[in-house]
Amino acid sequence: MIKLKVKKLIFIALGYSQYHEVLELKLALQFFFFQKILRINSNIPFPVHWTTYFGNIKNFKYPENEIIKLGLTGSCYIQTLGNLEIGKNVIMGMGSKIISANHNFDDFSKHIKEKVIIGSDVWIGSNVVILPGVEIGNNVIIGAGAIVTKKFKENNIVIAGNPAKIIKKL
Repeated sequence: MIKLKVKKLIFIALGYSQYHEVLELKLALQFFFFQKILRINSNIPFPVHWTTYFGNIKNFKYPENEIIKLGLTGSCYIQTLGNLEIGKNVIMGMGSKIISANHNFDDFSKHIKEKVIIGSDVWIGSNVVILPGVEIGNNVIIGAGAIVTKKFKENNIVIAGNPAKIIKKL
């Protein structure tokens, strides 16, 4: 109990708004070094891997008092031009991408913005690409390498493939 309180105090002292029980102290110090000292992803109020790109935090909606696990693994790309909303307990694998806007074909200087909604208890496997306008239900597993191009509002499913499709109901 005391050890947990000390860890929480260290996280607060490192400047994070929440305690992140997934992170070991060594990893937390690495995130602190890159986010708070080198200022990589410094605008993000929770730990994000230094090789992850995380867009505008103002366009990112997440549950209050929830531990955010997006971008903890390396090489993730989280674009929030068209808004991103996630539920509780969403995990993202290494190299995954969430894209919420695309270029206008008639004028490449403009973006077509579409909201991406990811439900609660979603596991996003490694190298998954989630494209603009996608909605994912609760209790969904997205298999590694999947390209999610459409809405999967159904709950308790496993999706995979290119383009992603339902491969199993849980």
